[in-house]
Amino acid sequence: MKKMFVIVIATVMSAVVSAQDVISKENGMTVVNTTYIAKDVEGYNGPTPVKIYIKKNKVVKVEMLRSQDGPKYVAKVKNVILSFWDGMTVKKALTVEPDAVTGATFTSNAVKANVKRGLEYYQKKK
Repeated sequence: MKKMFVIVIATVMSAVVSAQDVISKENGMTVVNTTYIAKDVEGYNGPTPVKIYIKKNKVVKVEMLRSQDGPKYVAKVKNVILSFWDGMTVKKALTVEPDAVTGATFTSNAVKANVKRGLEYYQKKK
């Protein structure tokens, strides 16, 4: 019984995500990493997390993290969608979204959902 209790506690503790795992500081910017807060948001082949760089309540840039989607699709999204939010206030960025990239719809939609989830998290925690 004691061993099972320890396993349950360890499992629960590993499931807890701290704000440090999601929000950090880097070069004077707040960085929101959606790896843990958007695990359920998937592209074509799995999670498509992003990092959102914010300074003075404006999006500086969005960067894709490791994705299981094909390099061709990821490249399309990187070239078209990621800079869409650059320079927008967080409030504005939450109210607009770019069109999906033709031929990379699943990846596009996953990135957009990750950005929205990350910006909403940022607003709650700031």
